[in-house]
Amino acid sequence: MAKNQEVERIAKKLDKMVHKKNTDGALDLLRELKNIKMSLETLQSTRVGMSVNAVRKHSSEEEVQTLAKALIKSWKKLLDGSEGKSEEKKKDGSPVRSSSTSKDSGSSEKSSKKSGEPPTTPTTPTTPTSPTTTTLPPRITSFPPAPVTTDSVRNKCRELLVAALQTDDDHKTMAVDCEHLAAQIEEEIFQEFKSTDIKYKSRLRSRISNLKDQKNPDLRRNVLCGNISAQRIASMTSEEMASAELKQMREALTKESIREHQLSKVGGTETDMFICNKCHGKSCSYTQVQIRSADEPMTTFVVCNSCGHRWKFC
Repeated sequence: MAKNQEVERIAKKLDKMVHKKNTDGALDLLRELKNIKMSLETLQSTRVGMSVNAVRKHSSEEEVQTLAKALIKSWKKLLDGSEGKSEEKKKDGSPVRSSSTSKDSGSSEKSSKKSGEPPTTPTTPTTPTSPTTTTLPPRITSFPPAPVTTDSVRNKCRELLVAALQTDDDHKTMAVDCEHLAAQIEEEIFQEFKSTDIKYKSRLRSRISNLKDQKNPDLRRNVLCGNISAQRIASMTSEEMASAELKQMREALTKESIREHQLSKVGGTETDMFICNKCHGKSCSYTQVQIRSADEPMTTFVVCNSCGHRWKFC
């Protein structure tokens, strides 16, 4: 338990570095991970492989990248080794059993020849289930398989979703079956529209575009690890799928637009002498500014108080 907490602590620090786009000190944390004897249970419960892979991509230090690759490679061998052992154990038992049965059958044939009785045909024994047989390690994220379809359009959309989910190596680190996950997302969208019309294709196109976005890896990772379900990603809006940076930019632009609109209403003198070309309203405010030489007339700036349309004249 203490080892799991230590690995989880390091993983959180690495995630913070990636979020802040500052990987200073990542090398020391990776060296700590190298000295920890990693187990398959610890690797799956802490998801440290995902954090190390993210640091590898964001760091410009060659030593950090090299050490991160080495750690991921060694952990991948740990997973592959566990799968190999379980398969070997499954294969064991039947040869031993068959050899023993061949000896038994041979002895029975000899005894039958001595007694003069016809040899009995040996029956194939059922291999007993060994209580010590280990099963394959569970995947970090698993998704139930979606119904198979023969529709060419739907199958093509599923292929494009698989390619979007496999944009980087995160799906390998988390051992996710992208084909099943893509099928689940496509199935959710199809069940909403019940056809492959323009709305269905538009919805799929927006999912694929956002999942492939290199500037928004958090969306793809959250979908892969199950934080965002297939049903949720199938119905999210463009604003909800946007990256944190884009959301902040949109919020800043919205605040700036509101501020400019409020300033346009506060500044200037209200009048009904002008007619707005956009909404044809007469509620306007105007200001006059000398922007040219002194012997030239002043420039008049007019703002419609109803729709915010602006224009100027001399």
